[in-house]
Amino acid sequence: MGSHRRPAPSGLDRGARSATLCVLSAAAAALGVIPAGAEPAAPQEDARAEVDRLYAEAERATDAHNKADERADTLREKVTNAQDRIARQQDRINTMRDALGLLAGAEYRSGGLGPALALMFSDDPDDYLDKAAVLDRISARQAGALRALRSATRDLSQEREEATRHLAELEQSRAAVARHKHTVERNLARAQQLLGALPDDARATYDRTSRSGRVLDLGGAVPSSARAAAAVAAARSAVGRPYVWGGNGPTGFDCSGLMQWSYAQAGVGLPRTSQAQAYAGRQVPLSQAQPGDLVTYRDDASHIGMYMGDGQVIHAPHPGAPVRYDPVGMMPISSVTRP
Repeated sequence: MGSHRRPAPSGLDRGARSATLCVLSAAAAALGVIPAGAEPAAPQEDARAEVDRLYAEAERATDAHNKADERADTLREKVTNAQDRIARQQDRINTMRDALGLLAGAEYRSGGLGPALALMFSDDPDDYLDKAAVLDRISARQAGALRALRSATRDLSQEREEATRHLAELEQSRAAVARHKHTVERNLARAQQLLGALPDDARATYDRTSRSGRVLDLGGAVPSSARAAAAVAAARSAVGRPYVWGGNGPTGFDCSGLMQWSYAQAGVGLPRTSQAQAYAGRQVPLSQAQPGDLVTYRDDASHIGMYMGDGQVIHAPHPGAPVRYDPVGMMPISSVTRP
């Protein structure tokens, strides 16, 4: 989870308190919640509550980061495709301009005399008339080529405008990725700092508490489909792998990354974020949950796990906690979705 080293207390009477109380006071003082003469239990509870808050906020920022990153990937593809189309269109325009230049040169070379005089002084009137008919056809072709060139030039201008717009959106998405990443890293580092400041037994208590929840007696011990069964098998194979912020497998996962990877092994494409995954299928009542269903938590759908049956889910909890089983009622449930 984080370093077990305990920071030295600052600004406290070292002779008046035990080392354990100093550590707790330092952790809780950073939160601004220690009243004078508080008992050790209160700072521990406040620290655990702050850790929960930081993890929840980090998960919201993680989903925002993943969404922005997914958007950036889409925009990069659009920009690349637009650049390819622009290059092809420019080549086409260059070819059309070359062809028009040849036509214009031929017309110029034949246009020294007016048609009537050219016919009068021609040694072979029949040959001239044949050439004149060809020139008429050339002029018609030239007019059509000019129209095609103007249309291609307009298309090229529109392609360039679209590419410029996508590039601007891509820069905004990149900035959003960096912003959300900073929020996540700051919150996770703070949470691990607070947990590292707690005594070993308090940390163990926090871990047990984070894994507890309502015991729900649900049915549906059989997956709803073959693809759900394949996703369940994939999620089970990931148990024990580390939580990796922004990870979507196979060596590490965040919560939505685990769901996306598990269903990908079943040939099903899920969106990247837990908010989008909550709508990636048919929503069912919690009482009808079956293995393979996605269980979304909190009102903002910032956390997600996969129902395994027997009142258990598999999920990627938070940094320092590997992919694991936990009670389905570990947090407030916002929806259950069957992909």
